[in-house]
Amino acid sequence: MSLGLIMNIATSGMQTAQSQLRVVSDNVTNINTPGYVRKIADQQSLTTQGVGTGVEIARVRLATDRFLQASTLSASADSGSAAVRYELYDRIQSLFGDPGGDSSFFTRIDSLFSSFASAAEDTTSAARRQDALWKVGAVFDEAARISSQIQAVRTDADSRIGAAVDTINGLLDQIDKLNREITRATVTGADATGAQNAQSELIDKLSNYMDIRLTQRSMGGVEIRTGAGLLLVGTGASTLTYNSSGAVGPNTAFNDIMVNEPNGASRSLNEGLVTGELKGLLQLRDVDAPQAAEQLAELTAKLADELNRAHNAATAYPAPQTLEGRNTGMTLETALSGFTGKTTVAVVNSSGVIQSSAEIVFNGATMTINGVTATPGTFLTVLNAQVPGLNASFAEGRLKLEATAGNGVAIRDDDTNPSSKAGRGFSHFFGLNDLITSNRPTNFETGMTTASQHGFPAGQTLTFRFSDANGVKLRDVEVAIPAGGDMASLLARLNDPVAGAGRHGTFSLNTNGELIFTGRGSPPAQMTVLNDRTEQSPSGVSLSQLFGLGGARGSRSEVFSIRSDIQSNPNALALGQLQLGVTAGTPALSAANGTGARLLAQAGEATTRFGAAGGVSGSTSTLSRYASDLAGTIGAKASLIEDAASGASALYNEASSRRSSFEGVNLEEELVLMTTFQQAFNASARLIQAASEMYDTLLGMVR
Repeated sequence: MSLGLIMNIATSGMQTAQSQLRVVSDNVTNINTPGYVRKIADQQSLTTQGVGTGVEIARVRLATDRFLQASTLSASADSGSAAVRYELYDRIQSLFGDPGGDSSFFTRIDSLFSSFASAAEDTTSAARRQDALWKVGAVFDEAARISSQIQAVRTDADSRIGAAVDTINGLLDQIDKLNREITRATVTGADATGAQNAQSELIDKLSNYMDIRLTQRSMGGVEIRTGAGLLLVGTGASTLTYNSSGAVGPNTAFNDIMVNEPNGASRSLNEGLVTGELKGLLQLRDVDAPQAAEQLAELTAKLADELNRAHNAATAYPAPQTLEGRNTGMTLETALSGFTGKTTVAVVNSSGVIQSSAEIVFNGATMTINGVTATPGTFLTVLNAQVPGLNASFAEGRLKLEATAGNGVAIRDDDTNPSSKAGRGFSHFFGLNDLITSNRPTNFETGMTTASQHGFPAGQTLTFRFSDANGVKLRDVEVAIPAGGDMASLLARLNDPVAGAGRHGTFSLNTNGELIFTGRGSPPAQMTVLNDRTEQSPSGVSLSQLFGLGGARGSRSEVFSIRSDIQSNPNALALGQLQLGVTAGTPALSAANGTGARLLAQAGEATTRFGAAGGVSGSTSTLSRYASDLAGTIGAKASLIEDAASGASALYNEASSRRSSFEGVNLEEELVLMTTFQQAFNASARLIQAASEMYDTLLGMVR
């Protein structure tokens, strides 16, 4: 071996040891730097024609493990999704209050019924009447507040989606720039670890927003795709676009988050998004919050309906001069068809004595009034003729009964064979003596059949949007009201696969006249109403309002209020009941009668049918039981989401800990390496010194 070769070997050893010491120095310096991944300098031998000629640093790399990294990125996405979902759902749960507290929404419902029980004990007490009205108003005001705040949570979630998209775009752009820097360093043989460390930290941040997959590029850097395979970073960075909806309501149709790839392709990110903060926000905005709002709306609507059922079975003293019903969303002929049973309409004086009356016996498409045959078309004429002093009329979907000569109007169903249509009596169906009013239909059991005339003119249109379980738009369909005018024709058009929605689901009428949509597929397609340009004659309501399509069901909690005349005059509260069969000239109403108050107090225990709402199937239950179940459902779901968030956080911490233990800097290990490379440097230096001495000796021998 020549002295020159010895010098080359020693020199390369010193240079390599110096490079190793610089790597160790960088590691020790950054021991407390968050996200820093320790460097490793890969050392290799140099050979020429099979003879060792020294050593060199082949590359400086990061101490990464792709399996630990993938595990951490996945856990980060799961933690991000669960954490934001729990944060926002906990806000929704808190809106209802502590179920065991005195001021919770559910406690207020119990207090409402108790106030009517107290009023029944002394129907002449103005204070008890006023207390009952205050508590009724408080319940519906609180329901409106909770519903509004649920939509505010959805608005917050939607805004945060927009902010997250902006953040993601910034991360993708920085990652792409670092890709180019890493590639340049790799090609030129420079140290790329600084850029790789910075890029790794950015990737960790990105993983919190969505599930991602990494692929190392041969020329350095990474390719990033979503879990569903959408390209985020490759030869360039994709751009995400999303238009926030501003103020969110039950009928809001949201835009997809679009991924615009460098090659010009554009696809929905919603499709296939499995986890991450974006998924948690979408889940909360599109599923969790609407389900809570729908269940609240179902409870509130049934509470109003049962209070109205009891109030329509009762009468104030003295009887009101006018009973004006709610907007039924139907013609009188359609509304009257299908009734069965008996009811009595009476005109009473200020002392409660009946002045005239009519017993109405319904028999489907016909009826008798005091024995005189009538049809839905002749109902008003015959009723007015049979009840002197009564003026019955129908306009804009409302039935109105008005007494003359200072008298009042009272209604009472037969005890053994009460009038009924879609589960409601005559007065209740028309809302003639409602306690709780609304500005649009809130009960969607119309009582219609396929033969019923719906009243919507042909040619009017409404537009449906159908989406998959991830909220990805499948198709927007504009449906025109067909000629024919009956529900059979309308159903045929709605279910037409070309001119209607038949490709995505089926519309059907149940036995109570409720229009139900059942989506196709597994999971089934979801339906929302984008635009409704229909208007029923003569009521003026739209098709979606009449049948509760789209967001109409979830927004009901905000439309209820106490009837204005009762609100201003508690004496108009119907706490008594018309007594039929009394001796002529004897009062059929009295101020002391508390039958109506007892009916109102017992409304919470009345069995009623609750429709499917918020992912919960329809059932038959009492108001009190349904309220209790809703409280349990909200609490249980919040608990499950909290547990999921805690579990996801624990898994992320464990994955991060294992990754950190592998990638992080261990001071003891670095000190050992420092000692080793210092000794290697000294050994190379001594070899140079020995070679120098040998060279001097040779020179001396020549002289």
